[in-house]
Amino acid sequence: MVSRVIPVDPFDLVIFGGTGDLARRKILPGLFRRFNSGQMPEEARIIGAARSDMGREAFQDMIRRAVEEFGGPHDPEALTEFVGRLDYVAVDAMGDGGWEDLKGKLRAGVVRAFYFSVGPSLFGALAERLRGFGLADDDSRVVVEKPFGHDLASARALNVTLREHFHEEQIYRIDHYLGKETVQNLMAVRFGNMLFEPLWNAQYVDHIQITVAETVDVGGRGGYYDKAGAMRDMVQNHLMQLLCLIAMEPPARFEPDSVRDEKLKVIRALDPVDYHQIVRGQYEADDSQPGYRAHVDNQRSTTESFVAMKLAISNWRWAGTPFYLRTGKKLRARASEIAVVFKDAPHSIFGPEAGTHRNVLTIRLQPNEGMTLGVTIKEPGPGGMRLIDVPLDMSFADALGPDAEDVPDAYERLIMDVIRGNQTLFMRGDEVEAAWAWTDPIIEGWTARGDVPKPYDAGSSGPEDALMLMHKDGRKWRDIRV
Repeated sequence: MVSRVIPVDPFDLVIFGGTGDLARRKILPGLFRRFNSGQMPEEARIIGAARSDMGREAFQDMIRRAVEEFGGPHDPEALTEFVGRLDYVAVDAMGDGGWEDLKGKLRAGVVRAFYFSVGPSLFGALAERLRGFGLADDDSRVVVEKPFGHDLASARALNVTLREHFHEEQIYRIDHYLGKETVQNLMAVRFGNMLFEPLWNAQYVDHIQITVAETVDVGGRGGYYDKAGAMRDMVQNHLMQLLCLIAMEPPARFEPDSVRDEKLKVIRALDPVDYHQIVRGQYEADDSQPGYRAHVDNQRSTTESFVAMKLAISNWRWAGTPFYLRTGKKLRARASEIAVVFKDAPHSIFGPEAGTHRNVLTIRLQPNEGMTLGVTIKEPGPGGMRLIDVPLDMSFADALGPDAEDVPDAYERLIMDVIRGNQTLFMRGDEVEAAWAWTDPIIEGWTARGDVPKPYDAGSSGPEDALMLMHKDGRKWRDIRV
């Protein structure tokens, strides 16, 4: 199977924060892979912009080293040609310095896109100067990274600031989870196969689990993370988006606003969550590594590094079907998956000795992207009818063979969608605000009650209370494993 590469139109892409960690680790190595695949046209240009006073050649050398470190196997000649497309301008985001120089490097007649790979505090200043100095017009696009605020009020203020200078159709709020190949395949499986969509409702689905587990600690993000926590950092955006895609109604068309309208309906149909249905956790120190509080340099921190919760969606499709979400750091394995657990057959003709079995559709987002459908068959051999569950497994590595290496990663796909002008996989402003409107009361409740996260061992599956969250419903979490 060979994937089809469709070149995009010529473009000028300006990356504010072009010397930063995200640009070096993800954005520019991803753009190099798109260049290497033939998707980037000859006329494409990429301009780094940051405070650092460096020249074009120094920036090119920096990006060459970044691609060599983070970009995977590559052809040195192709890399040389790619860095030749790069330019750099030192720009003062809060002042006037560098803006006229940057304007002089932009061309007429090509797509203009501006990537804000900087903190949200600079979004307004950058947007104002792009308009004020005449770099952006009504056809330009701006890409903004999360966090999209830290609560509803700040999200609204951020949206107001961006909309003072750009139309909603020009704003691309990027969530890299939506760019993952398996996440998009989720929509194809649901809406492209008669097999699943008739069963995708409360009549046939017992419950749905969404897990995003990480083995890493908070690392160098301690200052930010201790103010955000797992709820703001992961649940309000990444897990919320996965929930929307798994639960939404079929859109009329696969178009940006049709898809995002249905996602918005899911968020607005979420019931408020009782605090008894939420478990917060904080990883402890072990013999070899310090715990969360040492990592964030706050021995009295009550910020969660783990969250598990039970959600309900009040609509006809999902009434009575619980959704269980969990995410955390320093867990047993790095794994992200969605598990759709179907109900038992209403009547077993095989008797109790055959055991109870149910079908589970598992969508693996990382690692080993793919899908598995568990089906029940007879155990081979004589001596009666004994049932076992076996997987029908589709991994991208097996299905695509060598072409699996060429599947674009999330940032690659999403940046190319920006150039195409396709907002389907980007969040709309009202979607962001609706997610915060649901999240804020939960966080405010923790603060009002003085809740303290439950401790859990590094390398475990999280606090014991999270296991009980499902055990009391007669269910259990799927194992966290690679």
